[in-house]
Amino acid sequence: MRVLVVDDDPQILRALRINLTAHGYDVQLADTGSGALRAAADGRPDVVVLDLGLPDLDGTEVVEGLRGWSSVPIVVLSARTDAGDKVRALDAGADDYVTKPFGMAELLARLRAAVRRAAVSGADGGEAVVDAGAFRVDLAAKRVVRRAAGGEVVVHLTPTEWGILEMLARHPGRLVAQRDILREVWGPGYATETNYLRVYLAQLRRKLEPEPARPVHLLTEPGMGYRLVLDP
Repeated sequence: MRVLVVDDDPQILRALRINLTAHGYDVQLADTGSGALRAAADGRPDVVVLDLGLPDLDGTEVVEGLRGWSSVPIVVLSARTDAGDKVRALDAGADDYVTKPFGMAELLARLRAAVRRAAVSGADGGEAVVDAGAFRVDLAAKRVVRRAAGGEVVVHLTPTEWGILEMLARHPGRLVAQRDILREVWGPGYATETNYLRVYLAQLRRKLEPEPARPVHLLTEPGMGYRLVLDP
């Protein structure tokens, strides 16, 4: 069982590494949010223990980055006791919240419970980076890079454009229904506003497709939804 521990306190990292290793875990360590996202993409942990107070990113941003491509169980381990912090972390996608100071027996029990829930629900991770050929979608870093004649170019997307592309990239090759995209990106009250999607898909094609008028990656299935094709 691989566990990724993310904390900027060297003493906590050391203590958790020793204790978790003694209980049979294969332990990975990270002391920054960006380092945690890279470690998760490379190491594919079975569970993540995450502090919220990191030097470069807030822990909730790390949760959101992971949830962009992975269903790995996340147990927040933080000194923040305010209810608002707990709600934000859980709303971002964390599975559990343990406050510092903590008992190792409790943390181990929370880890086991989070892993069991993930196994029962059949949760599994996708790919952190989805390569469509003409462009690459980094779901962990929330970034899109387009291949051009002079090299690679980072593409600026609006939050709405990113929301649509992220949903398609989480299911490459599969049809994603219009209503599902509208509900996730805009909200439950917009499930019939298909004209919104036409406008934003046209914008995404202009930014990402080699020939926007003849798209080969961001395809429309009339009356049904959209599909991200990696190998046209």
